[in-house]
Amino acid sequence: MSNEKPVSAPQDNLTEIQQQIKTRMSEVLTLLGEDPEREGLVKTPKRVAKAMTDLTRGYGQDPIEILNSAKFREDYSQMVIVKDINFYSLCEHHLLPFYGKVHVAYIPNGYITGLSKIARVVDCFSHRLQVQERMTLQIREAIQQALQPLGVMVVVEAQHMCMQMRGVEKQGSITTTSDFTGAFNQAKTRDEFLKLISHES
Repeated sequence: MSNEKPVSAPQDNLTEIQQQIKTRMSEVLTLLGEDPEREGLVKTPKRVAKAMTDLTRGYGQDPIEILNSAKFREDYSQMVIVKDINFYSLCEHHLLPFYGKVHVAYIPNGYITGLSKIARVVDCFSHRLQVQERMTLQIREAIQQALQPLGVMVVVEAQHMCMQMRGVEKQGSITTTSDFTGAFNQAKTRDEFLKLISHES
């Protein structure tokens, strides 16, 4: 009698959600007229499942908790700017990427946060199915809620693949959105921020 242990089938190492996405992605490939079992596509459903859960990991993150994890009392009351924060997101209308830069400014009111936490908040909201306008608002609201600063301003500049790959197919077009509160309601303060983030400066 052989003492050899039976060889178990290789595991996908996927979560339950990823496994369900994988199954449905195989069905989508079939609907598109492809053969999900051919060499070039046999691992595609698994790759898509892992990619989609990574690109939407922001749903499991709390932006307020991120900011509060490095919240410090500080008397500094001048503008704090973190600019050129690169981001990638998925447009909720077509599940195509949009990407660009986020610029954030806030004026502390007794508290500051670690600079990397601002970038992490951007990642939190960009790693969800999004529209640029809502993402801009969400970033501003999170910073306002966590730090209660004298003012917050967020500017997002992005290119949308749903405009470049389909529809009007306009290459290189950039969409800019902004949102602000408090001290940034004053045109002079807004202009100072916009001048400091200008790519021409």
